[in-house]
Amino acid sequence: MMIPTLILTAHGTRDPHGRAMVQRIARDVRLALPHVEVRLAYVDVQKPAVADVLDRVAAEGRRAVVVPLLLSAGVHVHRDIAEAAEGRPGVAVADALGPDDRLARIVVDRLLEAQPEADSHLVLAPAGSSDPSSQRDARDMASRVAHLLGTRVDHGCVAGPDVSVADAVADARRRDPDRAVTVLSYLLAPGFFQHRLEAAYPGIVTAPIGAHPALIEIVVERYRAAAEGLGAPQPADTAGVA
Repeated sequence: MMIPTLILTAHGTRDPHGRAMVQRIARDVRLALPHVEVRLAYVDVQKPAVADVLDRVAAEGRRAVVVPLLLSAGVHVHRDIAEAAEGRPGVAVADALGPDDRLARIVVDRLLEAQPEADSHLVLAPAGSSDPSSQRDARDMASRVAHLLGTRVDHGCVAGPDVSVADAVADARRRDPDRAVTVLSYLLAPGFFQHRLEAAYPGIVTAPIGAHPALIEIVVERYRAAAEGLGAPQPADTAGVA
């Protein structure tokens, strides 16, 4: 019985730096799972679409685990990926990457790299979603980051119907106008939303999650759990991540 193919499914972006980051994440996943075939797919903007990659894997007689390279289980997981995988034997869909304490630690790492002013207001900035579960995930992640830092962390979305980053930043400034505001990017990679954050806020905006070793660890864990659900053989222990 063959080890299932891992279909790493990202949102997609026109930004060359964002595309390079997703390729780097895929490379690091391959290094961590040297006996697993890893293919990239997308739910928007880029090709191949996840349904097309699933078609090719099925034509080769292989099973597959779709791992969403998405920070929360919003519309793209519940609709796009779920519909692409529906009714396909030998296909499992793994959980989204978050919420997860390891993602909170990455956000804190990015904050430390940015070296903000001491005692800044902090606003966690996910992309945003119309999906209520994704909105709950954003609040959950803000709470996890706040717990790690021992301070208040608000949240505001770059887009969507939930509280906006602009509103969250304005509220923080009203509470204490003498304190700086640092926006904590809760985005996977450079792209439209990251550029929008950086252009809109003159203060510090942290770097996106990126190809952090802890992110690769989460991807591997999600793959293994879903593959086990298929009754598939487990790949060998992970190798080091470059």
